[in-house]
Order: sequence, then C-alpha cells, then structure tokens
Amino acid sequence: MLPEAWALTMHYSFRFILAALAVWRLTHLISKEDGPWDLLSKFRSRLGQRMVGKMVSCFNCLSLWVALPLALFVGGSVLEMLVCWLALSGSAVLLERVGREPFEFKIEESDDGMLRQNGGGAVDDQPERYR
Repeated sequence: MLPEAWALTMHYSFRFILAALAVWRLTHLISKEDGPWDLLSKFRSRLGQRMVGKMVSCFNCLSLWVALPLALFVGGSVLEMLVCWLALSGSAVLLERVGREPFEFKIEESDDGMLRQNGGGAVDDQPERYR
C-alpha cells in the first residue's frame, strides 16, 4: 500500500503532465494550425496586426494565456498555482522547441569504406583547437 502523501503527489504529477500536454496542443492549434475549414487561420487573419492578433500568432505569448486556466485544473495553493502556471507555459514552449525540426540521422560512407570521415584520424588531421 502506498502512503497517502505519495499518492497525492502522483495525483498532482499526473494532472500536471496532462495539463502540460493540453497547453501545448491548444497553443499549437490556435497559433500554428489552420483548423477545420480554415477557421483558425481566418480567425488569426481577422485579428490582423493588432495586439491581440500578434498575441495569438506568438506561440510563447499564447502559451501563457492558455496555461492560466489549466493551472487551476492542476490545483494546489495560490502560490503553487502561480508556479504551475509558469511551468505549464514553459513546458509547452519546450515541447514546441523539441518538435520544431524533424530529427535527421545520416550515415555517410567515405572513399575508404569507413562510415565517418576523419572520425578517428591522427592528431595532424584535427584542427588546432582540438590538439
């Protein structure tokens, strides 16, 4: 049987993870995607270059406002919700940065059949800063 305090911690941790994923998803949907029938794209274009339009187009700015109600979902004291609000926004920004560019793995073969060029060469093959 798990201690009750640990079970409560897991409860808040699970809520935080759910909220962080929801903040990323909603923020990405509103700021980057066209949406069904291009509704979100039309919504962003109608807002134009006004302050609200710029806020909706900026992922980092929008994540703060999307995270605010979800910090209430996670719960806790007022101070915990304030910190959670910033942490949810930060985790959405981190998720956006990690997923920005696809990971590409290349294996290139050199003339001598080795997989890496200059991979384990002599000291003379290395630039001066690595000696």
